[in-house]
Amino acid sequence: MKLMKPIARSDIPSEAGWAYEVKYDGFRCVLDWQADLVRLISKSGTDLSENFPEIVEACMAQQSRVKDYLPLKVDGELVLLNNAYQANFSLLQKRGRLKKHELISETATARPASFMAFDLLMFEGTELIKETFERRKKKLERIFDHGDQLGELLHYVECVDDADSLWQVIFDYKAEGMVAKRKDSRYAPGKKHHDWFKLKNWRTIEGFLTFYDPKNDYFLVCVYRGDEVTEIGKCKHGLEEDSFKALRDLFLSRGTEENGGYRLPPAVCAEIHTLDLLSGELREPEFRQLLPAKTPSDCTWEKVQLDLAMLPKTVDASNTDKLFWPSYRQTKGDLLVYMREIAPYMLPFLNERLLTIIRCPDGVEGESFFQKHLPDYAPDFIKSIKRGDEVRFVCNNLDSLMWFANHGALEYHIPFQTRESSMPREIVFDLDPPDRERFSLAVKAAGLLRQLLDDLRLVSFVKTSGGKGIQIHIPLPSDSISYEETSVFTQAIAWTLEKGFPNLFTTERFKKKRGDRLYIDYLQHGEGKTIVAPYSPRKREDATVATPLFWDEVGEGLHPDMFRIDHVVERVKTVGCPFAAYFTVGEQQVLDDVLAMIRS
Repeated sequence: MKLMKPIARSDIPSEAGWAYEVKYDGFRCVLDWQADLVRLISKSGTDLSENFPEIVEACMAQQSRVKDYLPLKVDGELVLLNNAYQANFSLLQKRGRLKKHELISETATARPASFMAFDLLMFEGTELIKETFERRKKKLERIFDHGDQLGELLHYVECVDDADSLWQVIFDYKAEGMVAKRKDSRYAPGKKHHDWFKLKNWRTIEGFLTFYDPKNDYFLVCVYRGDEVTEIGKCKHGLEEDSFKALRDLFLSRGTEENGGYRLPPAVCAEIHTLDLLSGELREPEFRQLLPAKTPSDCTWEKVQLDLAMLPKTVDASNTDKLFWPSYRQTKGDLLVYMREIAPYMLPFLNERLLTIIRCPDGVEGESFFQKHLPDYAPDFIKSIKRGDEVRFVCNNLDSLMWFANHGALEYHIPFQTRESSMPREIVFDLDPPDRERFSLAVKAAGLLRQLLDDLRLVSFVKTSGGKGIQIHIPLPSDSISYEETSVFTQAIAWTLEKGFPNLFTTERFKKKRGDRLYIDYLQHGEGKTIVAPYSPRKREDATVATPLFWDEVGEGLHPDMFRIDHVVERVKTVGCPFAAYFTVGEQQVLDDVLAMIRS
């Protein structure tokens, strides 16, 4: 059947009777779910099931749970999620082009797709297209047992009544956009309706136009990267007819003929909406306006990166060209872009924890200082916490994080408990080799430590410290175990490793007595102590980051300088976030064996 499509608008209906959903960036398709067959059918009628076997398998694993509702037809979006609200369309396209079954199976395991269910077309074998959207949505929610997912790959897309709050989430996570749906609307094919509207979460950039192709009416968009003119894509749509004609005539009358088109030197600047810049091409670009007051020198690669990052309006980015990591030519602007992009993955670990930061206003080679008290000039959106005579702070939102970054905060250190609890949310072991040349000691210790934790039925997570070591995290259920109990546990584990490998590992606190052995710092875990947050940059010349890893990455060849701010974001978007399930796992962590060991 022909699917109902949202109509693009520059604003969203705000009157009563509308519901709002996140718009995901993927392949629109119908999940045809029967008792003996599961298929994914694209909007063009193509069967995608063989390319995304993990979705079919996820459905088959839930057959007993949904058998009373079959057969079903679910309208949704097939996506590769970077985070809860942002999808990776370019990676999904690559998945969709794979032909070899072996390669499809490997990628499905390494980076599985998800199906985001937002509408229901058939329920118990009965078509629902004549029912209202509100009723269809309630039945869809029933299938998900009023939760948000069936297993790990089948997700229910929630609709809400508050468009403004949802848009804030969309902005913070850099999601594709929003869809508004009339609650009492019926399912109408195509765009022959006034019931679904979409609003894209546009990035607004500036560039200058250097070439016009009369065969397709595209203009080439460029910026300066240093002294070089760099192409960033082509743009055609968006201008009013008069403006388009004037721009075209300018190129035709004054341009130099070249390869069937017309070239002008940098002069004409424009503001452009786009969803992203990938592999030298703008995604879905549209002219917003021409900029006669701008000069081409204003249009730089660095500014495009900041504009694509979508900094909050509360942040007035300053001194973005200042070198923060001179050895790697990384600027303050690079720091701001990194912090903005990594925020969805980092903020959950900062949430409601009293923060200690290291500020380096002039970069890693300049003066630096610790800060744990909120300065008087801090804006109101940063949450202050009174602790006796002290005013501490937490970093719960994007605006706060970016304000600190704009004020030169490089490192972010968190306690092991949230501010209203006296019990830890995780246990962390800090594995500290004598230097980076002996990082292999940390790799070996991490593997041995994981074996011990596995034997105790504990799920653990691993990250580089961003310095010379490795840190092992064990998330815990809320208010489940005291610091007194965790100290017994961490000491016992550390001593076990030390006793088993006395020539490699030590718990000796004095550096001069450690020799060439790795220090197992179990004392770092305790009340009042802190640990560097996942994804925090470090105050080091090589611009390294405390980077979460998958356990199968912890082996020969691993080294901390592999993870710097110039590629950690791309890594997360490509392989996923290794700590994505951290808090879910923590709440489900079984502590019976640990508590038995402690009490014995």
